[in-house]
Amino acid sequence: MSEIWQMSAVELAAAIRRRDIGCREAMDCVLERIERLDGQTNAFAFVDPQAARRAADEADRAVAADAPCGPLHGLPVSAKDLINTAGMRTAHGSHAFAGNVPAEDAEVIARVRHAGAIVFGKTTTPELGCKILTDSPLHGTTRNPWNLERTPGGSSGGAAVATA
Repeated sequence: MSEIWQMSAVELAAAIRRRDIGCREAMDCVLERIERLDGQTNAFAFVDPQAARRAADEADRAVAADAPCGPLHGLPVSAKDLINTAGMRTAHGSHAFAGNVPAEDAEVIARVRHAGAIVFGKTTTPELGCKILTDSPLHGTTRNPWNLERTPGGSSGGAAVATA
């Protein structure tokens, strides 16, 4: 079996349903990799490890109770810092929105949560998503993991680096 961080979403979801891997185990793996690698790449603008672990524990309890689970149940998911996430800062990479904590999820976030995914953090984006480089005055520059002298570019640069 691949390491958790190397698994596709389909593989990980199946392993969680089979109870081969716990939701907390998957979340801890993702959070540990972020802690180990993000200091070099700056893929993440914001991560909430405590809330993520609480949600993963709750997802594990649902699996243990044979509760109905959605197709993304327990999967760790991040969102670009341009997409509203209820109760989680959405700063758009800008000092002007540094204190913005939306009351409601954007539709895409509402749908992935409804499918059982755990949104644990936000990926770095240039200010307001309007630049060809992935750097922002609020979060700094995101670095290409294959060449730290370069940026991945664009508004999804943090997401691209997180995936890589």
